[in-house]
Amino acid sequence: MKQQLLGVDLAWHSDSNPTALASGELVEGVLKLRTIEVGLFPVNQLMRHLSAIDGLSGVAIDASLIIPNQHGQRPCEKALSRVYGSRGAACHASNTTLYPQADSVALSSQLSREGFQHLGQAKWQIECYPHPAMIEFFGLDRRLLYKKGPVAQKRAGQKQLAELIGRLISSPVLPLEIDPDLHNYFDPAEIDQLAGRSLKSNEDALDAVICLYIAGLYALNTPGLVFGDVETGYIWVPQGSKLADQSAL
Repeated sequence: MKQQLLGVDLAWHSDSNPTALASGELVEGVLKLRTIEVGLFPVNQLMRHLSAIDGLSGVAIDASLIIPNQHGQRPCEKALSRVYGSRGAACHASNTTLYPQADSVALSSQLSREGFQHLGQAKWQIECYPHPAMIEFFGLDRRLLYKKGPVAQKRAGQKQLAELIGRLISSPVLPLEIDPDLHNYFDPAEIDQLAGRSLKSNEDALDAVICLYIAGLYALNTPGLVFGDVETGYIWVPQGSKLADQSAL
């Protein structure tokens, strides 16, 4: 049975910052990466892209989908930070004071109206967080450093992440096949040429692919932990499977 899945690296302010999407098909236990879209604005444009995917069954989103608290962190963020904070993968705070009309909540609400249930089965949406997920499925001691710092450091981190993603083709849990037309996002020579907005755009693309892979793991019912709940907010993190060898990095 074929399942159409989507990973979303959602910008906090999607009217002024770009969002990236990665779509794929889960076919007989293999996840096939089909498209990457970058530079999308704002939520209504994202929904048009989602609506255009025929038979979409699952969406994994790197953003806070449920934010009922006025101040501080959500309980799920505190719980996840207690587990992963020492490994550099703690959570930032999400609350209605910082984000009074969060695009992520609007997107999630629209998905709910279209039948995508939180932590559902046949048609679902989940909130994910790439850093702890990558620690788990890449078997890392700490989170990868590819988002901040000098340009050279960000390029090096992206090349490391791109190589790890490439190794997922041989994963015993969920092989990832990348469409040849998308190889430029993972090519170290291409990444070495990037700077400024183009480097950030490639970062967003890689994050969206990680979100898609998390969606694939969820669709396969692989072991995972739910930090929090659908009332106060939650984050789903895959557990227990080292899916790609990183010993050479």
